[in-house]
Amino acid sequence: MGRKHPNHDLSPMRCPVTLADVDLFSPGAQEHWYEAYEILHRDAPVHRMPGEGLTRDTDGFILTRYEDVARVVRDPVRFPPTITLALEQLLGPDAEKARRHANAMVLSMATLRPTNELYRSHRQELTDPWVGPGATRHAERITELADELIDGWIDDGEVEFISQFARPLPQRVMAHILGFPSEDLAALEAWGTAQVTPFVHGRGHRNLISKEQAAEQREALAGFSEYIQEKVEQRRRDPRDDMISFLTGVTYEALGRKLTDSEICGVVYAMVLGGLETTQYALDQQAQLLCEREGLLGTLREDRTKLRPFLEEAMRLRAPTQGLSTRITSQDEEFQGVSVPKGSLLHLRWGAANLDAEAFENPSEVDLGRKAVTRHLAFSAGPRVCPGANLSRVEQDIAWNRLLDRIEHLEYAPGNDFQHQPGIMLGTLELKLRFTKAPDPSQRSSRVR
Repeated sequence: MGRKHPNHDLSPMRCPVTLADVDLFSPGAQEHWYEAYEILHRDAPVHRMPGEGLTRDTDGFILTRYEDVARVVRDPVRFPPTITLALEQLLGPDAEKARRHANAMVLSMATLRPTNELYRSHRQELTDPWVGPGATRHAERITELADELIDGWIDDGEVEFISQFARPLPQRVMAHILGFPSEDLAALEAWGTAQVTPFVHGRGHRNLISKEQAAEQREALAGFSEYIQEKVEQRRRDPRDDMISFLTGVTYEALGRKLTDSEICGVVYAMVLGGLETTQYALDQQAQLLCEREGLLGTLREDRTKLRPFLEEAMRLRAPTQGLSTRITSQDEEFQGVSVPKGSLLHLRWGAANLDAEAFENPSEVDLGRKAVTRHLAFSAGPRVCPGANLSRVEQDIAWNRLLDRIEHLEYAPGNDFQHQPGIMLGTLELKLRFTKAPDPSQRSSRVR
């Protein structure tokens, strides 16, 4: 990650020196992840966690090599996602009991995308037109939203970048796509925060939360389903140019029918869950890299063809989602000479795989000329690559084009401690920046360059 920040000393954990010191999941681990990756690559690229599988008699394994993680994510049949177990329960003999504990998103997955074939159809028919390759349709509005946020602080010379840009931009974009009014943004933020509770405050690699935390999450999400249902009913009566209206009218060809209200609610749940976090943390880390790499901001301002390689390199270096325990072995496997039994839970450490020296030359450097610059695993890969990857890339590209147009110098402001939020996302709690306003702030551009 470059030079060490003060958070190293502020962390409740000490920096790992040997494999015995490595812990990716305890409080404060975020401040030492990158030192831990070096140790895991060297000493335990397949790291066994005894009794940490889906059941007490099975184990979990942390994979940190690029070839291993890429092999797993590209084969969802041999390495099925953990969510398939929940879907099997919803479709099995105890379905009624399972439905009582499932949220709207999982319930919709059981009917709309329970198989790999239907997953592909769901994506192509229902989400790709809005957040996939069709995401460029939102370019003009994203540009307007980015400029509105920049307008709020461009004359101040300093900005708290997370709360004043990196977080609100994807929130406002998602509200625009779904058709939520701007006055509901505060509620949308609160619901989004509640949805990701396990990934921020959960314990261990399985992101487990206590009964008390689960109750707090349910309370925080109270009203969300009713809110979405209300919007669905409104759009059925008065369709507009937004995703919810589209979902109320589209025929899902894979099943030969329209979507039910509850299925639409489930799709919207997934959009809110996946559409807010990645872009925020990507923008955060990109801003830090521009502060730390002397001359890089000027290079990008003068030659915008280098912006997209920078964004990809930044996501490779500092993956927004560092890792998730998302896959199971359907048969006995071997990774790096280590036997992994059938039924084991795999923790895929994208943040480490992206820094694998066997896959990337000079992996800790920002290389704007790197070949195949998008082959990193920040969005996973294969048939279940993140559905919102295209949208996030469009948001990042437009955000930095506008920032580069309006700012000519960027540096850290005093008062940063660079502490990261808990959980599996790589995001600082706040980021204070000092900047110099560009001479011609009236220059505007509404196109993705």
